[in-house]
Amino acid sequence: MDSIKRIKRELVYTGTILDFYKDTIETPDGHRAEWDFIAHKGAACVVPVLDDGRIIMVRQYRNALDRMTLEVPAGARNNPQEPTSECALREVEEETGYRAGKLEWLLTLRTAIAYCDELIDVYVATELVPTKQHLDEDEFIDVEYYTMDQLVEMILNGTIQDAKTVAALMSYQVKCARREQ
Repeated sequence: MDSIKRIKRELVYTGTILDFYKDTIETPDGHRAEWDFIAHKGAACVVPVLDDGRIIMVRQYRNALDRMTLEVPAGARNNPQEPTSECALREVEEETGYRAGKLEWLLTLRTAIAYCDELIDVYVATELVPTKQHLDEDEFIDVEYYTMDQLVEMILNGTIQDAKTVAALMSYQVKCARREQ
């Protein structure tokens, strides 16, 4: 089978963290189609685990949903070359007010592969030391603490719907269960 070919990529809009493109694609039968593409510089998210096993979560307003959400701390890289581990360490302290003494990679997510190249590396942060939040001027984040059982229940009942948060927490739970075997 012949491959699909991108004939043209046209920048339509440059945003703060996203760039929007219109791609012209040629299919194997010679048909041309226009596809949307969103470029993202990448991000990191963190499952911050206190010594007692509770998970630190952040509650913040999300414009796309027009409501508050409960999520793991996360944020975009400062630039595409920034290591996601550095991004993760920065974001966990900025958003939660805890500095991580240990950071362990958990998994890599691709959030919306049909139209976006966003990559999110997920980390587990432990050996947490209280510092203070360093929020951006447009960020208003509440820090909350939950057991893993509480978080799983919130995932299963639909309270937590954010894909990166669901993937991060469920992967962390599986990893912990495997360590205990």
